[in-house]
Amino acid sequence: MPIITLPAHFDGERICLDEPFDLEPDAKLIITILPKEEHGNERKDWLFLSGQRLEGAYGEDEPEYSSALLKEVNPSYEAR
Repeated sequence: MPIITLPAHFDGERICLDEPFDLEPDAKLIITILPKEEHGNERKDWLFLSGQRLEGAYGEDEPEYSSALLKEVNPSYEAR
C-alpha cells in the first residue's frame, strides 16, 4: 500500500479520521501532532513584513517591460 496522508483530529478520547477510509487490520500508522494555529501578533507581523517586501519588489516605479525584450518566446505561455 502506498503512503497516504489523511486528515484527523483527537476528540479527547480517540483519534478520529476526518474522512472515511478503509484501513486494513494491523496497518502501520505514523501520527504527527500539528501545533494549534495561533492568530497572535507574530503571525500578523510576518504577514505585514512579507507584504512590505512584495511592495518593494513590485513598486509603482517598476518599469513596464514589453514582449519585444524577450530573447526566446515560451510556446506554452498563454498571452493574456
